[in-house]
This record gives sequence, C-alpha cells and structure tokens, in this order.
Amino acid sequence: MKPLSAEYWNNRYLTQEIGWNLGAVSPPIQQFIDNLPAKDLAILIPGAGNAYEAEYLHKQGFTEVHIIDLSQQAMLNFMHRVPTFPFQHLHQYNFFDHQGRYNIIIEQTFFCALNPELREEYKLKMYDLLKPGGQLIGLLFNIPLHTDRPPFGGSKEEYISLFSSHFNIIEMDICPTSIKPRAGNELFFRMKKKQAS
Repeated sequence: MKPLSAEYWNNRYLTQEIGWNLGAVSPPIQQFIDNLPAKDLAILIPGAGNAYEAEYLHKQGFTEVHIIDLSQQAMLNFMHRVPTFPFQHLHQYNFFDHQGRYNIIIEQTFFCALNPELREEYKLKMYDLLKPGGQLIGLLFNIPLHTDRPPFGGSKEEYISLFSSHFNIIEMDICPTSIKPRAGNELFFRMKKKQAS
C-alpha cells in the first residue's frame, strides 16, 4: 500500500470527501477539555484536519495549542475560520517530522487515517513528543473498517497490545457520548506516558 501523500489529503478536502468531519468538536473530547486544570498546557493535535478541537481550545483561552496536518487546504480552512489562532502553532508537514514536547496529545481520526504499518512508529513518536507524565487521549474505532484505504479500524485488544509497552492505559472503553453514526463503535481512551526505566 502506498503512503498517503499531502496531495491525496488535499484532494479529499478540495472534493469534500471528508466523511470523518463532524463540523464541531467531538463531544467526548470537549468533555475532557472542559475538565483540564490549566490554560497553559502544551497541547498537540496531529492530523488535525479542520481542527474543531483546536478551535474550541483556542476559544476557551488555551494558549499553547499546536496542530499538524499534511493538507494545505485543511490549514487554509482552519485559518479562515479561526484567524486569531497563532500562525506559529500551525504545522503543515508530516507528523513524524515534528519536534516538540507536550503535556497532552489529542487523537481524533488521525490514527485511523494512517497505514496500519505505521502504528508502531506512531506509538513511539507519541511517546517521544510527550513530556514526562504526559497523556495521549482521544477516540479510536472499535470496528475493522477498511483494509485498503482509510479509515482503518481495529479493536480494544489490538490497541492494548500496541500501547501498553510505553503507556499506562488509564481508560479505554466504549464511548457513551459518541455522535449517533459512531455510537457503540468508538473507544474513548486516556493513557499516560510511562517513565523511562
């Protein structure tokens, strides 16, 4: 399977083939954000797309939010919608090339867009980007989905097997507040970076 390029994702936005797009912050992630203790936490949203989570964080007064996406069109959509977002916090390039240190990384339809062959690399990159005690949180599909194109699915058992070497899994359960089309098929998870031994 070929790696999915910036051109591929840009075309998806230009042709409006964005079935993952909710048009608003995902309810379980909004609930998590609403319970965060400080507005200066360093937060990263990779594969952010139209980045409604980043928009919500920004409007709630969070000052250290960064987003990454390959698609120029996705970035332009976001900048048009949220012109006051700090330009230097927008990163249009491959997530695996990013350098930084974060308290929280929010996963929202990025993992399922990646070729499954990259999942081990994803785990290691997330671990590297998080500060000591940092958290990776978000949503993962709990159904098989496609094998030849995104979205790629998976199962709770697979995710536990993948992440438990580098993260303490605090919670990973069927999300009770999923949007209706995804009800019963999403896991909300929260995991904490393990201390280096």
